[in-house]
Amino acid sequence: MFDWIVDIVTGAGLWGVAFLMFIENVFPPIPSELIMPLAGFSAARGDMSLTGVVLAGTAGALAGAVLWYWIGLSVGLDRVNRFVERHGRWLTLTTDDVARAVAWFARHGGIAVFIGRLIPTIRTLISVPAGVSRMALLSFVTWSALGTVTWTLFLALMGYVLESQYERVEEWMSPISIAVLVGFAGWYLWRVVTHEGRGARG
Repeated sequence: MFDWIVDIVTGAGLWGVAFLMFIENVFPPIPSELIMPLAGFSAARGDMSLTGVVLAGTAGALAGAVLWYWIGLSVGLDRVNRFVERHGRWLTLTTDDVARAVAWFARHGGIAVFIGRLIPTIRTLISVPAGVSRMALLSFVTWSALGTVTWTLFLALMGYVLESQYERVEEWMSPISIAVLVGFAGWYLWRVVTHEGRGARG
C-alpha cells in the first residue's frame, strides 16, 4: 500500500496527492489517515514541499466535499437516501449514516461542517445536509476548508516527522503497510457483509 501511494505521488506529484484525497472523499477505499502521512513522508524525503502536500490534499478533499454538496443541493435528501439504499453496500454507507450527518448538521450548522470534516464517514456525508439545506456555498467552503486543512496538516506532519528516523521506518514500513492493507480490506468486507444489519438497526 505504501509503495502504491508513493508511486502515485512521485509519478503525478502534488496532482497525485490531490487525486487520492478527492477519491477518498467521494468513495473512501483508502483512508486519508494513510494517504496524508505517506505524502508527508514523501515530502520529508525532498520529493515535494510540505506546504504543497497540505494544499494539494486540502484541494482534493474540498473538491470531493463540494461534489457531495452539489449532490445534496441538486437531488435532495429523499433521492440521496434512495441512492444510498441502492448502492450503499459498496459505499459501505447506510441511510442511518446519512441521517446522523443530517442531524449533526441541523444541531450545529456551520461548525458541524468544520467538526464533521475531522470525523471518518461523517467527513464525507456532512456535505449532503449542507447542500440539502442550501447552505451558502462560500460559507460551506470556508468551514470545510478550515476543517480540512487542520486534518491534512496534522496527518502530513505525522508523516513528515517520521523521516527523521528514515532507516527504521524503511525497515518496518513494508510489513506495516501490508498489515494496514489487509486490515482495511477486512474492515471494508465486514462493512459490506454486515451492511443490511447495520441499516436495519436504524
